[in-house]
Amino acid sequence: MAARLDELDRKILRRLQADAGESLDAIAREVGSSKTPVWNRIRKMREAGVIGPSTVIVDPDALGLEACFFVLIRTSEHEAEWQARFLDALRARPEVQEAHRLAGEIDYILKVRVENARAYDTFYQALISEVRVFNVTALLSMEELKAETALPV
Repeated sequence: MAARLDELDRKILRRLQADAGESLDAIAREVGSSKTPVWNRIRKMREAGVIGPSTVIVDPDALGLEACFFVLIRTSEHEAEWQARFLDALRARPEVQEAHRLAGEIDYILKVRVENARAYDTFYQALISEVRVFNVTALLSMEELKAETALPV
């Protein structure tokens, strides 16, 4: 169920999504409120699960993680035991930035960030040694055109 947010809550969320490290005074000034009401709203949104943990966005190129692969997985296995092993395998690999179960011909899509094609192959070999899959297609992203973490609020 969606949380009930008023316009001030939405303004606060937009500021936090732009820069969660911004001071409470600056956020309050930007949204046209004072510090205490803004702090109380942020606390309530955290308690309601609207706001999760604060993190830092790191530039993958600065860490040498220049290759981004989108991995399409088809499987003939749909039992709970297989799904649990697959999920465990994904969670154990920091290269997997995102994983989605899909409707349609493709069962899963992964976003995998690695140094290069050789590192992807190492990841791929490890994954298929742990879980059986029917078909894997890896698509190398040539250029990231848009990447947003902020949700439209």
